[in-house]
Amino acid sequence: MTTSTPPYERLTYLENFGHSLRAASYLYKPTTTEQISEIFKFARQNGLTVTLRGAGRSYNDAALNGGGIVLDIQDMNRILEWNPETGLIKAEPGVTLQKLWQHVLPDGWWPPVVSGTMYTTLGGCLGMNIHGKNNFKLGTIGEQVVEFTALLPTGAEVTCSPTHNGDLFYSLISGMGVLGVFTSVTMKMKKMYSGLLDVHAFPVRNLHEQLNAIAETAPTNDYTVGWLDSTAGGSGLGRGQLHTAKYLHEGDDPDPKKTMQVSYQTLPATMFGVFPKSIIHFFMAPFLINPGVWLVNTAKYVASLREGHYKQPHAAFHFLLDYVPNWEKAYGRDGLIQYQSFVPKETAEAAWTELLTLSHKRGMPSYLGVTKRHRPDKFLLSHAVDGFSLALDFKVTNGSRAPMRDMLRDFDRIVLEAGGRFYFAKNSETTPETAQRFLGQEAVERFKALKRRTDPHNLLESDLFRRVFGGL
Repeated sequence: MTTSTPPYERLTYLENFGHSLRAASYLYKPTTTEQISEIFKFARQNGLTVTLRGAGRSYNDAALNGGGIVLDIQDMNRILEWNPETGLIKAEPGVTLQKLWQHVLPDGWWPPVVSGTMYTTLGGCLGMNIHGKNNFKLGTIGEQVVEFTALLPTGAEVTCSPTHNGDLFYSLISGMGVLGVFTSVTMKMKKMYSGLLDVHAFPVRNLHEQLNAIAETAPTNDYTVGWLDSTAGGSGLGRGQLHTAKYLHEGDDPDPKKTMQVSYQTLPATMFGVFPKSIIHFFMAPFLINPGVWLVNTAKYVASLREGHYKQPHAAFHFLLDYVPNWEKAYGRDGLIQYQSFVPKETAEAAWTELLTLSHKRGMPSYLGVTKRHRPDKFLLSHAVDGFSLALDFKVTNGSRAPMRDMLRDFDRIVLEAGGRFYFAKNSETTPETAQRFLGQEAVERFKALKRRTDPHNLLESDLFRRVFGGL
């Protein structure tokens, strides 16, 4: 058999969102299902692997494929159907959350589950089964999907719902993009009566108080999220601020037509009306060292001691990661990684006390901590627990990379002993042994069987897949 490689001009260096990982791949940007099928055929004939990439917002190697083909699906971004009477929308996988909410909000709807950035694509969101600040109430994005169509590497096209091809429904959603390619997604939106949320912000003095406050406020709110000062120690370990939010009821907003306009929701491009946000990351960079972050976090915590109760646009509440464009570049040329763990409510406080204390002892404190409340779900590669999640951002330097990897693997041991789980869109050091322990042997074997069924020639792979399921 004659083999060939893709044209040299397609060879591109790609990075993860945090700019801490990179790989050279052959980049393609299909616009149709037929083009994807042709690329699958080419890859099989030439012994190449294929990785799916949306907006490239994963913190790890989920959308990297060293030496292989990467399919950037961002140009498959059409809204195919929208029914403002029922709230059902059908869209291609390259549609971003930004395009989604901007399409439906003027008609009085909002995506029921969104990430902390609006620039993620539907395909990426489903592949990793993202969660939002309301996971405890509405679950993951996969639970909002009515139906999807997908192209398998075998060439088969399938339609899946919770009741039709259910095994594929609950595995392609959460399946890291290695079982098939979403070609259309039908979801139910959430009815809104205002473009505003009723927000309450208040301080919490330590981790114990933070987790208790999240658990207590969740049942009576639509959203809850905590900021955690991960540089604080001693009696203030885990201190921070909680934000809860509720939807406004019909009639609460005196001018809902105004607040549900896209222009009302758009995040401003400047600070104080004059300072361009696009250059703020340059000014952040000098503070992203241990003393600088401690100073900034301390000031933020002191400012949070004054409780706030206010109305806030949906976009401003949800998409905090979009306030400062390119904020991740402030971490420097070696970038950042994020470590996120999901731990049952009974063991979370002890496990995260140990994690935070260990990071201080090793001299590598996290520069940002975020907490949320979670509930279990039915998806095969699930990160969900009846408990909490803690996301920690760490700055990477050439000298810290190896000791940080060792520290994060110690984190894994602590989390696993606490009955915790992990999220494949985030952690970049997870080993096959760790994945098997938290997923369980039965889930791993089911995943292997589905992989053999949907992709018998192992065309769909990624650096993440090889790292976590190498030799599968």
